[in-house]
Amino acid sequence: VQLQASGGGLVQAGGSLRLSCVAFGRTFSTSAMGWFRQAPGKGREFVAAISWGGINAYYADSVKGRFTISRDNSKNTAYLQMDSLKPEDTAAYYCAAYGNPSYSDSLDPRYWGQGTLVTVSS
Repeated sequence: VQLQASGGGLVQAGGSLRLSCVAFGRTFSTSAMGWFRQAPGKGREFVAAISWGGINAYYADSVKGRFTISRDNSKNTAYLQMDSLKPEDTAAYYCAAYGNPSYSDSLDPRYWGQGTLVTVSS
């Protein structure tokens, strides 16, 4: 599976962005998907994940209530809607495919896309 993320950019605090992740491969619709981020000088951290059918979603506490993960299996695309953005959300955002229908925090993604940079100005 190849993953291509897009939608990053520069936004003011309080603004919104929507990231997209297009998957090329037959396993997208049967794989849980996730978003991670890595801020400058920090390690990569989990942001959100969604099960294969889009029924179950999971969020890091730092983004809960502000970010929404979704997917459209007919388009092989996962999304991350980011609202009420804060300067501390500034990071490179990566989409990932778990290769497993359900998400678990004990699972590591099997496939990674390239990052898309999100910069939130104060």
